[in-house]
Amino acid sequence: MSAAPSALKRFRYQIVLFVSVLGPGLITANVDNDAGGIYTYSAAGAKYGYLPLWTLIPITILLIITQEMSSRMGAVTGKGLSDLIREEFGLRTTFFMMAALVIANFTNVVAEFAGIATSLELFHISRYFSVPLTAAAVWYLVVKGSYRNVERIFLIACSVYVTYIISGILVKPDWKEAAIYSFKPILIFDSGYIYMLIGMVGTSIAPWMQFYLQAAIVEKGISAKEYIQSRLEVIIGCILTDVVAFFIIVACAGAIWSHGPKDIQNAADAAVALKPFGEYAFLLFSIGLFNASFFAACILPLSTAYTVCEGLGFESGVDRKFSEAPIFYWLYTLLVVLGAAVILIPHVDLVQMVLFSQVINGVLLPFVLIYMILLINRKGLMKEWTNSGFYNAISWASVAIMIGLTLALVAITIKGG
Repeated sequence: MSAAPSALKRFRYQIVLFVSVLGPGLITANVDNDAGGIYTYSAAGAKYGYLPLWTLIPITILLIITQEMSSRMGAVTGKGLSDLIREEFGLRTTFFMMAALVIANFTNVVAEFAGIATSLELFHISRYFSVPLTAAAVWYLVVKGSYRNVERIFLIACSVYVTYIISGILVKPDWKEAAIYSFKPILIFDSGYIYMLIGMVGTSIAPWMQFYLQAAIVEKGISAKEYIQSRLEVIIGCILTDVVAFFIIVACAGAIWSHGPKDIQNAADAAVALKPFGEYAFLLFSIGLFNASFFAACILPLSTAYTVCEGLGFESGVDRKFSEAPIFYWLYTLLVVLGAAVILIPHVDLVQMVLFSQVINGVLLPFVLIYMILLINRKGLMKEWTNSGFYNAISWASVAIMIGLTLALVAITIKGG
């Protein structure tokens, strides 16, 4: 009789522990489906139908590997990634890394405000009204909120991604074909198809994600003791984000590709294409685009502020007051204000802004991944938590694949431009 209550007690304890670490993994992975990611997946489904679905399994594996290493380093060392780079590789290396990251993240912030503008223009709301208003909301949410309250709001934003799942179901796509192509790798020697495949992988793992996740793990106070639960949360987050990607592709395959392959200019085009399948399908997809863009517009400047302040030794953290961490909050403010301002410049090409942000990510990502692998294998830093030989082989192979694909994305984009 005593064994059953004991097992139940342990189960309850594990559930409580899991809930206590909930946040960083889910938030980081879900923000990955930002304006650029939604555009990439929508374009893939609109032009190639169900064919690209097979990439989501390897993409999920790559995402889990990189995010797991970031969360493990944060839990074991109690320090952010930029902090570790400064301590282990010196201030000069850190400075150049931070400068590159600020540029990369700024282009991403601009892309998110582009997503906000295009999503609300679907409802005839001018960007000259929507962008300043949402920028003010983004700033107020982070600057005036505590870490716990901000995290709760971000977790609510994560739940809104279910709109893409519902939109995909309302379209009534060919589920049999979707299931077949999810496990059937197909390579077509067409530059557009290859570019699309590279873009899908490149949009899934961005440099900011590694820095933000590790900083969030540290600020939440997750230690090696809670790491097992934290790792589970990270894995669940990675899986859920690619489930959403699956439904975005399926929705656009059913709504657009099934009537003839089509190039779309932005994610808003995909939302408009869902109108014939009912007002709810259109509305939900549009809400999802706004939510994703607004969510990422909060996280990306926050990630940058965390990273730079940690790396250069300044005070940082949402739980601190403005006077306690002025560099942290001023950098956050500057990124939000300038990112929104770019979108208000007349005749700015929003699509090119999204594409340019992905190219910059591709340039920086290889350096970040290499530093991560080197750091996580340092015994003096990680103790018994270093990678095993088998895990190292998988990690280096994953890094090599990511480096090759992102550099190819950069090369193709530059050549195409």
